[in-house]
Amino acid sequence: MNTTISNHGLPKLPQPPSGQGSGSAQNATGAAGSDAAAGTSGADDRVQLTDSARALQQASSTSSGATVDTQKVEQVRQALANGTYKIDPSRIADRMLALDSQISGKS
Repeated sequence: MNTTISNHGLPKLPQPPSGQGSGSAQNATGAAGSDAAAGTSGADDRVQLTDSARALQQASSTSSGATVDTQKVEQVRQALANGTYKIDPSRIADRMLALDSQISGKS
């Protein structure tokens, strides 16, 4: 499968000189072609996600079962519009500390 990637008006980067074949044919093969010429196999390529990346992926997935309480959202929206929304700084601080503990792995 060939995919053409345009430079969208950006300057073209210099290409290393080619030792074999025509320049256009070798440029079309890209990095995978140079790996094959060097004798390395693409089968060894791997991607490893960090624990943080896995947690972010899990948190952002829609299948996590989290639902939005639309009634509560509307109540908060109305309270903000009316100027009656109460902020509890100590509750915010407690939750921020709990989140920090959770992120850093402290219990």
